[in-house]
Amino acid sequence: MTQTVANTGFGDAPSRALDRDILTLGAVVVLGTIMTILDVTIVNVAVPTLGAEFDTSISTIQWVLTGYMLAFASVIPLTGWATERFGAKRVWVASLVVFLLGSLLAAAAWSIGALIAFRVLQGFGAGMILPVGQTILAQAAGPERMGRVMSVIGVPMLLGPILGPVIGGAIVGSVSWRWIFLINLPVGIVALAAAAKLLPSVQPRPGRGLDVRGLALLSPGIAIFLYGIAEAGTHGGFGAARTLVATIAGLALVAAFVWHATRLGKRALIDLTLFLRRGFATAALTNLLLGLALFGALVLLPLYYQLVRHETPLATGLLLIPQGLGAALAMPIAGRLTDELGARVVVPVGMALAALGMLAFTQVGDDTSYVLLSAALLVIGAGLGATIMPAMAVAFASVSREAIPRATAALNAIQRIAGAIGTAVFAIVLQRNIDAGVPSADGIDGLASAASAQVADAFGSTFWLAVALIAVALVPALLLPRKAPRRP
Repeated sequence: MTQTVANTGFGDAPSRALDRDILTLGAVVVLGTIMTILDVTIVNVAVPTLGAEFDTSISTIQWVLTGYMLAFASVIPLTGWATERFGAKRVWVASLVVFLLGSLLAAAAWSIGALIAFRVLQGFGAGMILPVGQTILAQAAGPERMGRVMSVIGVPMLLGPILGPVIGGAIVGSVSWRWIFLINLPVGIVALAAAAKLLPSVQPRPGRGLDVRGLALLSPGIAIFLYGIAEAGTHGGFGAARTLVATIAGLALVAAFVWHATRLGKRALIDLTLFLRRGFATAALTNLLLGLALFGALVLLPLYYQLVRHETPLATGLLLIPQGLGAALAMPIAGRLTDELGARVVVPVGMALAALGMLAFTQVGDDTSYVLLSAALLVIGAGLGATIMPAMAVAFASVSREAIPRATAALNAIQRIAGAIGTAVFAIVLQRNIDAGVPSADGIDGLASAASAQVADAFGSTFWLAVALIAVALVPALLLPRKAPRRP
C-alpha cells in the first residue's frame, strides 16, 4: 500500500465498494480506537475493586472515571487544528503513545492520587484517537462510500460498551486489577506497528494557526460543564451549589467561544460555519439526540441486571452481548443502503427499530424473560447500528475534504457532551423514580434488599425517556438529505 492519500481511492473511485486499501485503513483505525472505548467500560466494572484496593470512598474513586472523561473531552477541540498542522498519521501515532504511556503508569499506580493522574494522561491520548481515525477514513473514502466507511469505524463505538463489562468482569474476577490497564499494551504495540506501516502520510497544512483564545474558552468550558454534569449524576440532581456553579460557568465559557468563533469564521478552533450546511447541521442534531438516548440506556441496562436481577458484572456483560451483535449485523447493511438510498430513508427506519426495542424495556419486571430482553437488545442494537453512523456519514459527505478534520472535532465534541448529559440525566431520573417508588431504599445496598418488583418499575419508567428522545430525534432525521450530498 503506498503512503500517499492520492492513491487511497479518494474521489475518483469507479465503484462504491470498499477496496482493499480502505479496508486495511479501517482495520488499523479500529485496532487503535477500540482500546480507548473498551477502557471506559472495563474500568467501570473494576471501580469497587479499586475502591477496596486503595481504601477510599466512592466520591473519590469516581474520579478515576471522571478524570478520564474530562481529559478525553477537553482535548477533542484540538483535533482539527493538530491534524491539519502535523498530519493525521503523526497525531494518531502520538496519541496512541500517550494513551499507552498512561496505561502503563496507571497499572503501576501506588496511590489513588497517582491512579487518577495517570487516568487523566490516558484521557488526553484517547481523546484524539477516535476523531483522527475518523478523519483518516473519511478523507480516504470519498462521499460515495461514506456510509460504508463510517459503518467500519462504528464497530468499536457500539461494540466497546458491550464487550467492556465482559472483559473487565473476567479480569477483575481472575487476575490483578492492574491488568485492566496492562491489557492495552500488546494491542497498542500492534496498532502502532500497523500505523507506522499502513497509514497514509499526508502533507501538513501549517498555514492555519492555532486559535489560542478559542482553546482557552472551549476546552476548559467543556471540561467544567462535564464536571458539573458528572457531579449532578453523582449527587442526584443540579441543586448542589458546586454542581450549579460548574454547569453555569462551563456553559458561559462555551457561549463565549460561540461568540468568538462566529467572528473568526473558518479560522476558529471549531468551525461553526459548518453548521450552516443543512446536511451537517441535521446530522449533528440527530447524533446529539441519539447520543443522549444511547448513553442513557447504557447506564440503565447494566444497573437493571445487577440491582433488579442480581447478576454479577461478568454475567451482566454477557447478557448485553445481543445489543452488540445487533449493531454489528446492521451497520454494514445500513452503510451500504445509506450510500445507495440516502440517510433520510435509512436513519428513520433504524430509529423505529431502536424505539421498538426500548419499548420492551419500559415494561420490565423482576422476572421478565431473558429471551425477551435479549431479543429486545438485538433490535435496539440493530436500530442504533442503522442510525448514528449513517447520520455521521451524511455530515462528513456534506463538507469539503479539507474541512473533514474540523468537522470531526465538532461531531466528536457533540457526542462526548451528549454522552455526559445522557449519563447524568438518566441517572437523576432513575434516582427520582426510585425515591418515589421505593422511598425506603438508601443507596446501592438499600436497593439490593428492596422489593425487586418496585425497583424494576422505576427502571421501566425511566426507559420511557429513551423512547421519547428517539422520537424527538426523528424530526431532524427526516430533514437529512434524501441522497448523499455531493462534496463541495
